Amino acid sequence: MKLIKNEKIEGSQVELHFSVEQSVFEAACERAYRKEVGKINIPGFRKGKAPRAMIEKMYGKGFFYDTALNDILPEAYEAAIKESGIDPVAQPEIDVLSIDENGVVFTAKVYVKPEVKIEGYFGIEVTKEVAPVTDEELNKELELVRERNSRELDANDRPAELGDTAVIDFEGFVDGVAFEGGKGEDYALKLGSGQFIPGFEEQIVGHSVDEEFDVNVTFPTEYHAEDLAGKASVFKVKLHALTKVELPELDDEFAKDVSEFDTLDEYKADLKAKIEARHEATAQSAVDGQIMDALIEKLEAEIPEAMFESEAENFVRDYDNQLRMQGLDLKTYFQYTGLTLETLRAQFRPQAEKQVKARLALEKIAELENLTASEDDINAEYARIAEAYGIDVEQVKASIDSEFIAADMRVKLALDAVKEKAVVKAPKKKSTRKAAPKAAAAEGEEKPVKKTRKTTKKATEEPTEA
Repeated sequence: MKLIKNEKIEGSQVELHFSVEQSVFEAACERAYRKEVGKINIPGFRKGKAPRAMIEKMYGKGFFYDTALNDILPEAYEAAIKESGIDPVAQPEIDVLSIDENGVVFTAKVYVKPEVKIEGYFGIEVTKEVAPVTDEELNKELELVRERNSRELDANDRPAELGDTAVIDFEGFVDGVAFEGGKGEDYALKLGSGQFIPGFEEQIVGHSVDEEFDVNVTFPTEYHAEDLAGKASVFKVKLHALTKVELPELDDEFAKDVSEFDTLDEYKADLKAKIEARHEATAQSAVDGQIMDALIEKLEAEIPEAMFESEAENFVRDYDNQLRMQGLDLKTYFQYTGLTLETLRAQFRPQAEKQVKARLALEKIAELENLTASEDDINAEYARIAEAYGIDVEQVKASIDSEFIAADMRVKLALDAVKEKAVVKAPKKKSTRKAAPKAAAAEGEEKPVKKTRKTTKKATEEPTEA
């Protein structure tokens, strides 16, 4: 490969011209012939035995060119990128400029990272507000622990109540006709959970085991199944069993059962400390967000649209992977939600823009501050990734190039440096006292102009506040 031209054409787009020697191209054509010859029939030759010259004479000299070009292009393009020293941020537009006795000349138009300017990134002022732990929050946490340690008891000796779990058979009808998906047997439904359409669960309340009864409900007008939306329906229901939940008492024995503490007070203190730690983490995350917003505001760069599109596509891919881990995929997700690939991309677009701008800002700061990741930093990051995914460190090193790790570490070091020098302030406390009457203006001080209005109050009365 030979790099012929490396020219910036507009904005952050670069045009490369690079060539591949005739001998390399000819070898690729020969490989293409051997790959394709078994599929070609030429009169007078057995299938797969026709000479290359005969095939090219019948179908044209360039018959194997496309296959050969696709063979040599990836390696040639990567070599051209490396030699040019550019940093592509999107897939290139590649064309063949010429094919002759000297070989092949390619052209590639590709977007690269833009020139970036940023100043005033140290000393950013931010506000940090750590929410206090309320009694309500602590009690809610205790209730969750009680629910996790609850017992399920038989409640068949009384009518159903909200909070019970009812085991039912049901079948739904609209205009006397059963509809698809409206039937279930031995279904465990917690009454009051809102799993079924509004009004369904409440109509089970008051019925007893072995009763058969009708539940009359109307589907919401925006129900996902359009043929049922807004329609009245009747569900035939049979109640088989009832269970209720019994919560443990909040006492020292409860604390001993659910923790390493001997008393409820000790356990509460520990829960409160954990909630405080969560609040601290939330407040710090908000501070980080303020810092990133400030850096984005200070960023000066002509960012190519391709960078935003590429990052939005990364978000879509990550989301697809998350869905697959839950047993779904994008196609099924779109069927359930009514979204499309384009609307999903549009939803991720603001987040993608912010991510791209933040990364560019931090990379520039790392460059300006000469921040580099040490070998120990890189090895520590490899170890962290290996632990997070439960795999061997050497396996991580084999799959992720150290240059990518180093680049990410430089961004992290830049963020740490900015955070370390940020000016963190507590929020201003709101005064609960009424404002005192304004003092008369000092001599020579201009009095504020006040709008006049009609009033029936006497001059001795306090004026009504506007």
